[in-house]
Amino acid sequence: MEIAVVRPGESLWQIARRYGVTTEQIAALNGLRDPNRLVPGLALLIPVERRHVVRPGETLWRIAQTYGTTIDAIARENRLTNVNLIYPGQILVIPRGDRPVIEANAYQANLATGNVSYTAEAAPYLTYISMFSAAVTEDGDVVPPRAENFIAAANRGGAAALLTLTNFRGSTFSSDLASAFLNNDAAVARAIDELVIILRVQGYAGLNVDFEYVYPSDREPYNNFLRRLRPRLHAEGFSLSTAVAPKISAGQPGLLYEAHDYPVHGEVCDFVVLMTYEWGYVTGPPMAIAPLRQVRQVLDYAVTAIPRSKIMMGIPTYGRDWRLPYERGVTRAETFSPVTAVNRAIDVGAAIQFDQDAQSPYYRYWDAQGREHIVWFEDARSLQAKFDTVKEYGLRGVSYWVLGNPFPQNLPLLQDNFRVRRLL
Repeated sequence: MEIAVVRPGESLWQIARRYGVTTEQIAALNGLRDPNRLVPGLALLIPVERRHVVRPGETLWRIAQTYGTTIDAIARENRLTNVNLIYPGQILVIPRGDRPVIEANAYQANLATGNVSYTAEAAPYLTYISMFSAAVTEDGDVVPPRAENFIAAANRGGAAALLTLTNFRGSTFSSDLASAFLNNDAAVARAIDELVIILRVQGYAGLNVDFEYVYPSDREPYNNFLRRLRPRLHAEGFSLSTAVAPKISAGQPGLLYEAHDYPVHGEVCDFVVLMTYEWGYVTGPPMAIAPLRQVRQVLDYAVTAIPRSKIMMGIPTYGRDWRLPYERGVTRAETFSPVTAVNRAIDVGAAIQFDQDAQSPYYRYWDAQGREHIVWFEDARSLQAKFDTVKEYGLRGVSYWVLGNPFPQNLPLLQDNFRVRRLL
């Protein structure tokens, strides 16, 4: 894959011609609503074959070294019967070189809709799909979601299903609920017993715990809950993972951060999802959802506390539109998919910019009432920057929040960068 950025006045036909592909290929890969309507700054994923013209004196070994692949791979791709017989001017198609092996997870929320299409579409590309979510009561009763069809769709596509356990009360995380549960030994024991049965009966491969806004005073009770979970789950062949807030230091203050003990999670769990997104949150000041500078600050701390082989870097699959000027406590951003973000830019004729520091696209526009807006979202460029970061830090993999937002560039680009480990 290559990434092409639309220039002013450029058409899809011109871009397709430049890369030697069809407009239909580009439109389908990028989910373009109307191939005849583009805006400057739009990043397009291009399906490109790498081709090499053999120069005098070149050997297949030297060509393979240049492209980071193997003689056998080039020979297979080009159906060469004699690897020692190539000639100047010969055109060779170069296969992709060795890609790092990672694991990839995605959270499937909105289970109540019953719509398994996004699960089915994503499963062939992923290691896990985490069903969000099961609730736990103060007495330790576990209320699992109705996810049978989602589990089946994930498994059919080769992705293992995980159950996500939260401290939700209603539709929000509850600090009081977490405290009452975590400090009740009998409730914890009951929940663990019930979880083991649910995982076994419903066909899950493991448990992902996402307790958020836990009181700082409940840090050790939370750690102890994880310590008690691990041996019970492992004895049954289930994995244990957690989702943690994006901390940049061990002592970072704040209700979101203090109870998440990175070293303990890294020691006890099979892997840990870093929630490296939501800097540009719904009621917050407009900014990139996952600015790379801030993501790297989290990683710089995380790798000192959690083994790199256990770290899954969070990646958002959505964008937001803020009306300006931003008013704290008043402004509330609209959340939507990257496809919607692109279509809106095209509809209002806004050129898309790219913030080099955040490694994220954005644009400004004025609505029909004359009010200014700013939109931050994800595209192929921001994804590639995140994938490069995963490679640089040598992490276990990536975790998406959330399935259900159309983002056609994402999974093909993931596949182009990595070989994703499969458990089924």
